[in-house]
Amino acid sequence: MKASNFRSIVPELVLIGSVIYYWTLTSNLLNPFAIGLLCILIYQILSKKATLGLIISSIVIVLSLFMVLALISELSEFEVVDQSFKNLMIFGTLYLGLNLVLGSIMFIKYLKLKIN
Repeated sequence: MKASNFRSIVPELVLIGSVIYYWTLTSNLLNPFAIGLLCILIYQILSKKATLGLIISSIVIVLSLFMVLALISELSEFEVVDQSFKNLMIFGTLYLGLNLVLGSIMFIKYLKLKIN
């Protein structure tokens, strides 16, 4: 696989990694949501359909923004700034920020495909 081809599917690969991480946290081998998400993402990598890519990236962006609100809500429950607060702040911000950036990159990529 060429480097340019690999770079073009990085957002989808990160989303696949997130789905696999979610799947391992559920401790349910036959998780239909995780299986469905993986199938959709793999289909998107293989087919590169612009409309499906726009839908997936829009959903990722909206859900990430919702999770930012959840992170803010969770952080507001801390009474003191301790190590747990700092860990949640650092890792939550990095993870959600990465999802927002990659979702935006994916949205722009498939928007360009849709326009052309």
